[in-house]
Amino acid sequence: MQIGSLLHIIEKPTGAKDSLNSVAEAAGQAFALVANADPKLVQIVFLSLRISLSAVLIGCAIGLPLGAAIAVNRFPGRRALVVTLNGLMGLPSVVVGLAVYLLLSRAGPLGPMGILFTPTAMVIAQAILITPTMAALSRQVVEDAWDEYREQLRSLGESKLGAAATLLWDLRFSLVTIVLAGFGRAASEVGAVMIVGGNIDGVTRVMTTAIALETSKGDLPLALGLGFILLAIVLVLNAGAFVVKEAAQRRYG
Repeated sequence: MQIGSLLHIIEKPTGAKDSLNSVAEAAGQAFALVANADPKLVQIVFLSLRISLSAVLIGCAIGLPLGAAIAVNRFPGRRALVVTLNGLMGLPSVVVGLAVYLLLSRAGPLGPMGILFTPTAMVIAQAILITPTMAALSRQVVEDAWDEYREQLRSLGESKLGAAATLLWDLRFSLVTIVLAGFGRAASEVGAVMIVGGNIDGVTRVMTTAIALETSKGDLPLALGLGFILLAIVLVLNAGAFVVKEAAQRRYG
């Protein structure tokens, strides 16, 4: 009994050490994949960026003007609309994925387009997810500015539409953080893009779905390499936004 216990105590640290060595080895291989620009890794990264940036452009084109329009106008049902937008910021991604899947499936109203399990379907799903967030956040930012500059803009003869456009332009540096918030959610999305994209190798496999798949397969080097790149992209973009905002504040006050 004593000998068995002693052997158990001796083997336990050895097993832990082996696990640490395995993780370190996987991390080293991941860095090698990134440093050598592994073709499979590069293809996944560029596809991810193309899909997420496309979704962000759609979100900006719809969400920012919508938020600004709600901020400068007063109409029946406005409060309910604001509450709805704020609630949609927490929209479950799998629900969006299911809804888009039903719309684009063969039996759905948009089935004849034949875009299910394509990058286009993934862009649509991500755009639906991030547009309410961008609209809700921009509405709050523009409304605060509208309360401050309302009389000045009215004295210049600006219409409500013109005031919304002017405020969006004046607040462009502050809105960068909102755009990045949308990109962050789009780039980190898994559920919706898995449902409508299918995680097809070389076609719809993006960083998040590849990380989930490779981890389940035990291919840690590729999963870690993609994780490092995804984290680096988010950090670089946020650092860039911070620098831009600080520079704008120093220049324009």
